[in-house]
Amino acid sequence: GVDKWKLPSGELTNLLYLRKIGGLKQEVILSTGMSDLAEVSAAVSVLESSGVEREQLTLLHCNTEYPTPMRDVNLRAMQTLQSSFPGLKGVGYSDHTLGIEVPIAAVAMGAVVIEKHFTLDRTLPGPDHRASLEPNELQAMVQAIRNIEAALGDGAKEPTESESKNRQIARKSIVAAKHIAAGDEFSAENLTVKRPGNGMSPMLWDQLIGTKAPRAYNEDEVIDA
Repeated sequence: GVDKWKLPSGELTNLLYLRKIGGLKQEVILSTGMSDLAEVSAAVSVLESSGVEREQLTLLHCNTEYPTPMRDVNLRAMQTLQSSFPGLKGVGYSDHTLGIEVPIAAVAMGAVVIEKHFTLDRTLPGPDHRASLEPNELQAMVQAIRNIEAALGDGAKEPTESESKNRQIARKSIVAAKHIAAGDEFSAENLTVKRPGNGMSPMLWDQLIGTKAPRAYNEDEVIDA
């Protein structure tokens, strides 16, 4: 049976309908086109008072113009919904723009649900077809969204496995700028930094300057003091 309900923007102010759906106490995805924040808040209150838990509710930012002009998309309103209603299952975007760029951007901004009209032929009569995706476009959008989801990552700032091999190649080491005799004092005149990064890190430069060379170093030899 049905375990979640998708409510279109036109029902956002339909009190009786909201109560009916809310009374089912199941997940609800609510589009919020044509509404301001106060109207969205009122609809959320009706659903919650009727039996829907906040964590069962997903709000979709939406503009109902077919097709929606780019200047009217306002994807940041999706983030406003997220911050205005803590505890939501998520936020998403119901898209009526031409093309696939905006849904992809919405996912990058945190959308967990994307609604996009689909048609077999955009030249068919009717108001929805012109702002709909044909099969090859839908496939491209879904693939792009999956790529973005993978690219978003987990947020931890650390080297990835794929780039770990580049650390030694791209980074630098402290090396002798010219011949250094044992006992010579390390200085900016006899030291420099060069690739690869398989020796002493340049971040230790200040600690090394002024100390004595424990042995002789040839020009370009990595310092291992």
